[in-house]
Amino acid sequence: VQLVESGGGSVPPGGALTLSCEISDALDDYAVHWFRQAPGQEREMVACTSAREALPTYLDSVKGRFTISADSAKKTVDLHMNSLNPDDTADYYCAVRYYYCNAFGSLIVSWGQGIQVTVSS
Repeated sequence: VQLVESGGGSVPPGGALTLSCEISDALDDYAVHWFRQAPGQEREMVACTSAREALPTYLDSVKGRFTISADSAKKTVDLHMNSLNPDDTADYYCAVRYYYCNAFGSLIVSWGQGIQVTVSS
């Protein structure tokens, strides 16, 4: 399965961005994750959605600010990011594994190339 991310960029604090992950296969059997990694920091899962789970999963620090949404017809999963702050600056990666979300990134079957998000005044 191939993943292509788009939508990154640079915004001031308080700004908004939407990242999009286009997936080559149908979403039915996949849990689609967004991870991020800042320089010198560990990778962390930001959000995840799966057709097999009732609710998406979010990193505590982004709850209420970020929303993950899936469009099965378009085979895309978007990450809508609001009220961005400098701590959100990182490379963001789309990733899929079968069926269920996993915050540790185990059994990921495919990663996107990564996209940069910079929050700075």
